Amino acid sequence: MDSHSTTLILVLIILIILSAYFSATETAFSSLNRIRLKNLASEGNKRAKLAYELSENYDELLSTILVGNNIVNIASASIATVLFVSAFGSSTGPTLSTVIMTVVVLIFGEVSPKSLAKENAERFAMFTAPVMRGLVVLLKPVNFLFSMLKKGLSKLFKGNSSRSMTESELLTIVDEAEQEGGINKSESDMLRNVIEFDDIEAIDIMTPRVDVAAVPKDASKEQVAQIFRETGYSRLPVYEETIDRILGVIHEKNFYSYVWGTEKEIDSILKPAEYIPPSMKISTLLKLLQQNKLHMAVIIDEFGGTEGVVTLEDVIEELVGEIWDEHDTIAQESFLKIGEDAYRVLCSADLDDLFEFFRLSCETDASTINGWILEKLDRIPEAGDSFCFEGLTFSVRQVENNRVTEIVVTGKHEEPSDDEE
Repeated sequence: MDSHSTTLILVLIILIILSAYFSATETAFSSLNRIRLKNLASEGNKRAKLAYELSENYDELLSTILVGNNIVNIASASIATVLFVSAFGSSTGPTLSTVIMTVVVLIFGEVSPKSLAKENAERFAMFTAPVMRGLVVLLKPVNFLFSMLKKGLSKLFKGNSSRSMTESELLTIVDEAEQEGGINKSESDMLRNVIEFDDIEAIDIMTPRVDVAAVPKDASKEQVAQIFRETGYSRLPVYEETIDRILGVIHEKNFYSYVWGTEKEIDSILKPAEYIPPSMKISTLLKLLQQNKLHMAVIIDEFGGTEGVVTLEDVIEELVGEIWDEHDTIAQESFLKIGEDAYRVLCSADLDDLFEFFRLSCETDASTINGWILEKLDRIPEAGDSFCFEGLTFSVRQVENNRVTEIVVTGKHEEPSDDEE
């Protein structure tokens, strides 16, 4: 082997290394975590800052990488052809060169470097950033031509240019962070609650009017004190004639401080109530309650009557989960297995949770389990009533004030896994 062939072989090896370098750089910048890189840059890491700046203008960087990668690949193929023609002749040399170089470039110039770069994307991006910055500057005229070509193609083939992150993508990021151990389950649950917070309406978390503890305007002090004792609530709505005419709210502390044992009436400590529509988002409701320094709002239906009430605690629980105090009775488990293919279900549970737990598919206008049962039976339910739906039997177990409070569901169904629960 003469010195000329040796030189060509050395150049070929260098070109394959450069091919691997460009391929790995492309993968590193396309798969790196920009948030993590930004945090490193804010901590004073100069290479991280440079890599982040390059990633901000990814189109120009990608153009530089592709130009460099194609130059070294074409050059390596040409040199390999010269070497193989010199060694095996013009008849078989080109064919051998094509086959061998394809395998070599795929293994050493594409697959292997890209796999390694993907596993250490941020580190490799910081390693290559200084060289890539120089190449970007060097190939500025070429990149300008490609950017003009891209704009022309974009006008010809119009596409969706929106790159804003959607809510479902944010939830996926939270799931991945939990799976990778970056956050624990309680943190991921709270993040999901925050992301989905603006999707919830006041009617979804309200206490319905049949469960609202309220006092009439002309109630005696003893009656008011008794209701405070029995419910354990710190605030009670006050109504005139019917609960559809709520006048305001009284606070237990003010009642015992300014009314109890005096000649004053409860309307002297009456605070104004906030009236809201059922469709108000709880994110808006939270701001409203904060601005007006209130802890309770009354939900008004389309006829002007009281549909229910919602408290500041109800809103906050959608973010942090259930809040229990010394006056609360711990709720029973909503779905409790009581036998072979039999479950007791409390109708205080969400209707969506019922459908999800038993893997049911149903289009309904009802928003509660009781409403869905009314819809299916087409009459006021009584204890012992039952109906079948998708292979399951739903039996009414308890009814209070014409409202179903507990049912039993029997039949074969696929139980949810631990992750789904």
